[in-house]
Amino acid sequence: MSCSAGIVGCRRGASLRFLLPKGSVAGIKRLFVSTEVIPRICIIGSGPAGFYTAQHLLKHHKQAQVDIYEKLPIPFGLVRFGVAPDHPEVKNVINAFTQTACSDRCIYSGNVTVGKDVTIKELQKAYHAVVLSYGAEDSRRLGIPGEDLAGVYSARAFVGWYNGLPENRDLKPDLSSETAVVLGHGNVALDVARILLSPLEILRKSDITEASLTALARSKVKRVCLIGRRGPLQVAFTIKELREMINLPNARPFLNPADFKGLGDAIKDVPRPRKRLTELMIKTALEDPGEAMASRWASVSREWSLKFLRSPLEVLPMADGRQARAIRMAVTRLEGTGEAAKAVPTGEVEEMTCGLVLSSIGYKSLPIDPAVPFDPKQGIIPNNLGRVLGAPGLYCSGWVKRGPTGVIITTMNDSFDTAQSVLEDLQSGALDVSGAKGGFDLVRSILQSRGICPVSFSDWEKIDAAEVARGKLSGKPREKITDPREMLELIGR
Repeated sequence: MSCSAGIVGCRRGASLRFLLPKGSVAGIKRLFVSTEVIPRICIIGSGPAGFYTAQHLLKHHKQAQVDIYEKLPIPFGLVRFGVAPDHPEVKNVINAFTQTACSDRCIYSGNVTVGKDVTIKELQKAYHAVVLSYGAEDSRRLGIPGEDLAGVYSARAFVGWYNGLPENRDLKPDLSSETAVVLGHGNVALDVARILLSPLEILRKSDITEASLTALARSKVKRVCLIGRRGPLQVAFTIKELREMINLPNARPFLNPADFKGLGDAIKDVPRPRKRLTELMIKTALEDPGEAMASRWASVSREWSLKFLRSPLEVLPMADGRQARAIRMAVTRLEGTGEAAKAVPTGEVEEMTCGLVLSSIGYKSLPIDPAVPFDPKQGIIPNNLGRVLGAPGLYCSGWVKRGPTGVIITTMNDSFDTAQSVLEDLQSGALDVSGAKGGFDLVRSILQSRGICPVSFSDWEKIDAAEVARGKLSGKPREKITDPREMLELIGR
């Protein structure tokens, strides 16, 4: 007779002494004491916010079951689709995320669109808590005439194209113009410029898609101008990204000395990261680059530049009225100082000829389900420390919580804070766990009734292995599969 059978057959715990080996009573005592309901928590979105939230919950609550739902068959969100292909070191966080997904208290379910395949209210019936971590799935629009012309793209779509995001795999950007304009002075703007100007031998060693590599090999782009509404003291990129651009092989920087004269005194009291960043720009703009660097820059055919105090007014079309020809900009001046400075039009207008315009003015989140409060103006779910306002049991983390700002470590800390709010509510009783919940078993039955087949993490590992094998054939770390149907066929769906 098995141990479990003996337990079922006994009326009193004391009787177990006669059924079990000596020394087993302590273990049985623990079994009977541990009758509390297991908290069941689900997370919507498998990017950094989702995985960091799950990681913290699993680490600090030894009984919680945490399930992750993702609309794509494949996990990792912006780590896979947002990080530049020539930044493989940033993607190392995937190793930690994989450990979380492989926990025996975590179930990953890809190919499930929350709000369509299963509703938030249905998830609330299946789980004690629901955490929304689905990020920012859209781009902010410029709101100017001509932004829908051929040759004008959001940086988000362009990044998705070269990173293999399924929705952007057919973008086919027009790279036939010698001059490209990037609107924005953030890290994504520098990523886009760097990919446009990088030598192919560098990109060939990355996980950039083969289709993108082929298109970039035919690219005519020689100059990339990054345009911002404000000045050098308000740029949003980091010193690491700027240094990469300055040292980019086969491309020289052009920073107008007039933009940086006198800034040395202005940065004496600013925070150290901003001071170091500005000092690097000043050095690049004003100092002699040295004989070796000057010689290298003199022999290259590509160039990138930073243009300040310009705000886009209109993308001008060619004679056919379809293709971008130039961009018209308002010359601005600053009111105020530092981070709070605002760009105000001076009345002066400039035009720049370009056939490629990439808008990098930010991402934005979208509402996921009518049951979830949403602030369309700020593009976030209204919350207090991750607790969704007016919706007990609902939480949020990441960009949908605070807006699309910061880097991965910012999202990590933010997600830990939300997870801590969940843990505090469990401990205080604010989160009701008095009744058992069906969790993934209940959701799976709902999905099956609707013909939806979730993709497990072991399914993803098969897709992962296939991508790595394909990449090995061409000397790349992986060749991403960009068609969800091909992914599903690969795992027999």
